[in-house]
Amino acid sequence: MPRLKPVDPATATGKAKEIFDGPLKGKDLNIFKSMANSPALLQAFLAYSGGLREGVLEPKERELIQLAVSEANGCSYCVSAHSGLGKQAGLSDDQVIAARKGQGLGDLKLDALAHFAVALHEKRGYVSNEDVAQLRSAGYADSHIAEAVGNYALATFTNYFNHVNQTPLDIPEAPQIS
Repeated sequence: MPRLKPVDPATATGKAKEIFDGPLKGKDLNIFKSMANSPALLQAFLAYSGGLREGVLEPKERELIQLAVSEANGCSYCVSAHSGLGKQAGLSDDQVIAARKGQGLGDLKLDALAHFAVALHEKRGYVSNEDVAQLRSAGYADSHIAEAVGNYALATFTNYFNHVNQTPLDIPEAPQIS
């Protein structure tokens, strides 16, 4: 049971109603319904995630970061959501699992990004020159590195929101990994 009372899109009012009737029309997920307790928060989330979708990282790269960080943070809601979204973005089943582990995606560029996402998490952002150099040698530019940090922050935000809220799963559960 969630700690925050979900806002029902059918009875939402004000800014929450505008958001549910606009950008979230038909996307009545528990995370959004709980975020809607603060329409400002929900709007900020949509703006931030929407801005990152306009960036240089490809959808599968953004999903890879979400998967690695969400697994590291133990957020089953986000792991489940991004397992499905990762597949839609072009990651194979094996790559989704590898992304969750932060390694072995079978692609040097994606492997470097997964390693960097895990390094960001483990080192609390204090990555080494070697971590950055490895990302650059895989073909990533400063814009990619900046967006990797931004996507890491987005993942951490949604993970922590779900931890605080105890958001109930309303999407297919991701398989357990060892």
